[in-house]
Amino acid sequence: MRYFKFVFVICLAAVFVMLAAGNRAWLGPALVVMFASLALYFMSHPFLASFAFTVWVFAFVAASMVYPAAFMSWFGFDLGGLIVPLIQVIMFGMGTTLSVADFVRVFKIPWPVLVGFILQYSVMPLAGFTLAKAFRFDAQVAAGVVLIGSAPGGVASNVMTYLAGGDVPLSVTMTSCSTLASPVMTPFWMKVLAGQFVPVNFFEMMFSIINMIIVPIVAGLAANRILYSPEKKKIKYQISNIKNCGVPKGRLLNFAFCILNFEFFVAAASILLAIGVGLFAPSTVLAFGGGALRKDGFVVGLLLIGVVALSKLVIGVWAKRTGNWMDKTLPIVSMAGICLIIAVITARSRDDLMTVGPVVIGAAMIHNVVGYLLGYWLARALCLDQIRCRTVAIEVGMQNGGMASALAMNVLRSPQAALAPAIFGPWMNVSASILATWWRRKPAKASSVPKVQSAESA
Repeated sequence: MRYFKFVFVICLAAVFVMLAAGNRAWLGPALVVMFASLALYFMSHPFLASFAFTVWVFAFVAASMVYPAAFMSWFGFDLGGLIVPLIQVIMFGMGTTLSVADFVRVFKIPWPVLVGFILQYSVMPLAGFTLAKAFRFDAQVAAGVVLIGSAPGGVASNVMTYLAGGDVPLSVTMTSCSTLASPVMTPFWMKVLAGQFVPVNFFEMMFSIINMIIVPIVAGLAANRILYSPEKKKIKYQISNIKNCGVPKGRLLNFAFCILNFEFFVAAASILLAIGVGLFAPSTVLAFGGGALRKDGFVVGLLLIGVVALSKLVIGVWAKRTGNWMDKTLPIVSMAGICLIIAVITARSRDDLMTVGPVVIGAAMIHNVVGYLLGYWLARALCLDQIRCRTVAIEVGMQNGGMASALAMNVLRSPQAALAPAIFGPWMNVSASILATWWRRKPAKASSVPKVQSAESA
């Protein structure tokens, strides 16, 4: 992996030479290779690994700017159709990291969660609306700025809170609560604020969020509970007991006995149910107020439960590996999905980025920093200790850019509205990484620590 560092240096030098010479014929490919090699190098470095995802985003953005047609369609299939399924997979991954304890914690530490929730759904929407007015964006772009502010907290905030030495359980609970409330809070602020720029159907957006966010999260929570909970009940005859029954060894025979396994039952039932719903259920589960809850979220959720169960079974039988491999696999899938989503949106908004891109980047940076500053100091004014103020600041400042991008494309039906979320996402990872590193080097005061511990033990 160290060779990627040299590739990066060579490409960086080539970029400077081409810019100085005014020859930009190979500038785009050099930028793509430069960012990709840097990301690969970061992945092999113990300290820089946390920044690798951000660099991969830049690599995909560079590729989509240089080769926009490559992210428009493949073999006649419009890649825009992948945005919602990818978001559903990402949200499923989020659901697998949650537990009932994450929601019960609300009753143990209600005040910090309430403070974070209120700041999340007041500071960011109002800041987005103010910036949209101040910069006098076009209606579609302005709606996108409000949209990213009205989105719930981003999943990456939990990682950044850990890196910053913050209260990770509080961060997870805040993300969970803001996400579960998003079917009401996001359409509400979009109707009130973004409705001044573009038409917004409250129920259409609400049902879209339920289908795209809530259903996959519940499916992920169910998958984690069913397949990895210590209390789960398995069928009596496990593959691990075959030897004790005098059955000859052999991979083929082991696979034949998979039907006696709990994971096989879950996989078969989920996949068959998904096929049944996909083929025979009506496309609209519920319709009201001009919006419709469609079945695709349920189909994807059931399929993902089945795939996870089947994968767990195959890995256990053939690779003889145990443990929760989802914790390692799904984050990688989620990061790849986010990179592809950003690339697809960037390709469709390439011309707009060339004109209003710098101004939108500036607005996104200000929006993000305002979230950190007001999140921290308002939490401080509401008597939270230093560790929790840092946690609230990161949670408020980091938004679910993937969800906002998908809503812009599928509800507002506007690539221009997706500009702000697509820019905000990569930038918030850069800024949060810098902030987390800074705070980690400046530990919270010792007087703040006992308050956190006593609240958790209450």
